[in-house]
Amino acid sequence: MEEETTIYETDFWKVVLFPDQAYLGRCVIVLKRDCGEMSNLTSDEWMDFHKSIVQKLEFAFKKAFNATMFNWTCLMNNAFKAENPKPHVHWHFRPRYRDDVKFAGEQFQDLEFAHHYNRERKMIVSKDVLEKISEEVKKYL
Repeated sequence: MEEETTIYETDFWKVVLFPDQAYLGRCVIVLKRDCGEMSNLTSDEWMDFHKSIVQKLEFAFKKAFNATMFNWTCLMNNAFKAENPKPHVHWHFRPRYRDDVKFAGEQFQDLEFAHHYNRERKMIVSKDVLEKISEEVKKYL
C-alpha cells in the first residue's frame, strides 16, 4: 500500500486500514517477518494473533462502530500470479454490519450482510476519513 494507515502493531503483526472501505474497518494484518505459509508460524505468533489482534480488533470495532460480526480470510492467491511467487502470511479483516453506519460524513452500508462479501464493490475513502476511522478504533484498542 502506498500511504499506509497503521492502526495497531505488536511485536509480530501490523494492522493497516485498507483505502477501500466498502466494509467499514477493512484491514490487512501482516506478519512482520518473512514467512510464506501459515504452518510456519511460531506458537508465539499464533498466540499474539489471537490475543493481541483478533480479540482486540473485534472488541474495538464492536465498540467504535457497532459491528455485528467479522470475516477473516488468509488466501495469499495474488502472490502466485507473479512469475516468481513470494507469498507472505497476512489476513484480511472485514467487520460486517447489520445496520448502516454514518461516520466522518460517509454512509457505510453492508449490502450483503449475512452473505459472502462482494469483491467487486469498492468505496475508496480519503486519507482524512481513514485517519478518522483509525482514531476512533484506537480509542478501544
